[in-house]
Amino acid sequence: MTQTVTAEPAILCQDLIRIFREQGVEVQALQGLNLRIGVGELVGIVGESGSGKSTLMSILSGLDAPSAGSAVVSGHDLVGLKRAQRTRYQREVVGFVWQQTARNLLPYLTSAQNVAVVLTGIDRVRRRARVAELLDLLTVSDCANRRPTEMSGGQQQRVAIAVALANGPRVLLADEPTGELDEETAAVVLEAIRTVNSQLGVTTVIVTHDPAVSEHVRRTVQIRDGRTSTEVLRRTTSDRFGVQITTAQEYAVLDRVGRLQLPSNFMSRLDLADRVRLALEPDHIGVWHADSTPAPDPGEGQR
Repeated sequence: MTQTVTAEPAILCQDLIRIFREQGVEVQALQGLNLRIGVGELVGIVGESGSGKSTLMSILSGLDAPSAGSAVVSGHDLVGLKRAQRTRYQREVVGFVWQQTARNLLPYLTSAQNVAVVLTGIDRVRRRARVAELLDLLTVSDCANRRPTEMSGGQQQRVAIAVALANGPRVLLADEPTGELDEETAAVVLEAIRTVNSQLGVTTVIVTHDPAVSEHVRRTVQIRDGRTSTEVLRRTTSDRFGVQITTAQEYAVLDRVGRLQLPSNFMSRLDLADRVRLALEPDHIGVWHADSTPAPDPGEGQR
């Protein structure tokens, strides 16, 4: 059953900051990032290397902690979690899929055993049924008795998704899940993730540098320099002949104090840097190169 998106967010990050200090050098990986993801959403987070997307994923998964700001996932405040609380959070609230296929599965266990090993507190019959249900959902039932080395990379990742879903998490996090796969296999894995989101209603976040992920999600959030910079929302409609048409609209993200990041291609096209000229119009804000000549006031000659 598909779960509808509600007003209460599954993930809410406000002014999120993460600072790393190494050998006296301070690096600010996240610089006041804001992000809101609704329950049941399927969201792709994209960005270049060093943009902060992997740091964000580490915080959401409970592997790291913010330096400042707040991050709340399904009602759990990730700032200041104690060790026991963090372990419980990782077991019950979030499921995680790594980029490296070998990192997701125990090599000496079969697919069915890998899924079963994380299921605790239920009897053998229910465990067996749960394993079969998840392997069937991910279309890897035929791999139930195979070990990782006996499967393709795409099959391994789909089994890894089954493992991540075993305990019924509210949020599924996938960090570059197609990074080691070819284009065709990557598409199969991304479609499997979309099926999981649709069938189980689990909030799903895919972090990737692969722009092809946009074809499999409704919303894409781009991170640049440690902040959310733009979002792309996709909408599918049908024309009068029943042909489906997908349209995409890009939006700049405005934070709580009015800051936004203009898309880099906009800035290079207009040679915008350092400062720009702004003008408040009746229904929009104009942005011009600082050296441009302001347009004359249409009512100036009538004064």
